[in-house]
Amino acid sequence: MKLRFVGANHQVTGSCHFIEACGKKFLIDCGMEQGNMTYESKGLPCSEAEIDFVLLTHAHVDHSGMLPYLYSKGFRGNIYTTVATVQLCAIMLRDCAHIQMQEAEWKSRKKKRSDTLSDDIKPIYNMEDADGTIKRLVPCEYGSMVEIAEGITVRFTDVGHLLGSASIEIFLNEDGIRKTIVFSGDIGNKDQPLIKDPAYTKKADYVVMETTYGDRLHEKAKVNSVEDFAAIIQETLDGGGNLVIPSFAVGRTQEILFFIKQIKERGLVKYHDFPVYMDSPLAVDATEIFQKNIKECFDDEAMEYIKRGDNPLTFPGLNLAISSEESKAINFDEEPKVIISASGMCEAGRIRHHLKHNLWRPESTIMFVGYQAQGTLGRALFEGAEEVKLFGEPISVRAAITSLPGLSGHADRDGLAEWLSNFEEKPQKVFMVHGDDMSCMAFTEYVNREMKIPAYAPFSGTVVDLATGEIIEEAAPEKRKPRITSISDAFARLLAAGQRLLAVIQKNKDHANKDLAKFTSQINSLSDKWDPDSDPIIEKPRKGQKKR
Repeated sequence: MKLRFVGANHQVTGSCHFIEACGKKFLIDCGMEQGNMTYESKGLPCSEAEIDFVLLTHAHVDHSGMLPYLYSKGFRGNIYTTVATVQLCAIMLRDCAHIQMQEAEWKSRKKKRSDTLSDDIKPIYNMEDADGTIKRLVPCEYGSMVEIAEGITVRFTDVGHLLGSASIEIFLNEDGIRKTIVFSGDIGNKDQPLIKDPAYTKKADYVVMETTYGDRLHEKAKVNSVEDFAAIIQETLDGGGNLVIPSFAVGRTQEILFFIKQIKERGLVKYHDFPVYMDSPLAVDATEIFQKNIKECFDDEAMEYIKRGDNPLTFPGLNLAISSEESKAINFDEEPKVIISASGMCEAGRIRHHLKHNLWRPESTIMFVGYQAQGTLGRALFEGAEEVKLFGEPISVRAAITSLPGLSGHADRDGLAEWLSNFEEKPQKVFMVHGDDMSCMAFTEYVNREMKIPAYAPFSGTVVDLATGEIIEEAAPEKRKPRITSISDAFARLLAAGQRLLAVIQKNKDHANKDLAKFTSQINSLSDKWDPDSDPIIEKPRKGQKKR
């Protein structure tokens, strides 16, 4: 009974965990890394062909994107996941293969222009591998006990992150030793549009949980997300620009469509018929899958539309761009518009063309609506890059860069803590994964200190004996590549420290403590040192860029 941590440890993306138990070897997730913040890993302790089966938490590429690679290396087992995830993976894995093949072809052409003797660059996997993988997908209903093999039973629970997303309970029984290990998958943010809130799991010996936002609380919209969104649209259209939204084709795009429907219904933008372009064939296909899973996955608000015979994902002025010609035509249409395009982190896909045509325009706006991993183009733009390269060409960033407050598919620190606190008995140990270094470590410390649950943040290659809970092989931090420190990460850690300080102050509210006066003096001294009024550090807007 061993658990090995393979991917998404002290980083976001590339989720992958390996279990050997009951004579079987299997994976939980097999995701693709995104951005250049990758970490060296010892990888799998066996060949891909030796993997007996895979359990998949949800369809996002950072959890599913390397399944075709696994297949290309000889894996022929089943992939167990929820009904909606099977449907989404059937389109997403083919889209991934298409991107891999396109990029390999482009890189080959580029290389040959400088070296005529060079060999073609091969894609990570191809369409045949994706099709073979899709045939291995096995749909499972939420809440059903599924016996995978002798001594191994699993159950999927809706975790409210994406259509079909799930936490997975794994019940192991080997040589009379019974253990339950729960993999959280990505835990959803409560009160998201369209899909249900996360459901809770009651019992576990061990928990492996994500920590994407483990060191921060989500910024709340000043009024609500719909009205904030409408204000951004109005300001951009008034200026004659385009609102470009890099959006994940599956999940976030459908939420954005739902918001725009409400904006138009309520007349929150004075140009009632403003055009909206959904420029992603994958998003179009995914939207159809959302409509097939209404009963199982939609929340009460979305169901109200269904009950009155209205489609919550369509509205007047919505245009679907399927072909490349339709996509290109968008940027030659001078009418101000909203453009929704993938990928959400701007690493590939049609969004890069829309950025090329709009980043240099002061009247346009780029609005981020999801997490931007370190090392991605989206993260660079969000953190204030003044120039980026697209298709080998330097592009000045003059457009307004903004985000939609209160909109996130991931639970924040309090949401993660709430999910964990709903276990009826405290787990023996919680392993923190799928969060960047600061976020992962901050939430580990929080759970140890505030929730009194033993928590540990493993590095890739760490091995745990599930029978005893002991770490039998520990990977060293120096195995990681150098981490890129960002201003936003530093601020998030400062904010977490400030929240802890407030908690300490509240605990001492009614206590007579002779050290409180000294403590107060130290806080005031630090405040004087960093107070912007006494020593201002003012961010200067970039030339031609709107501040927002």
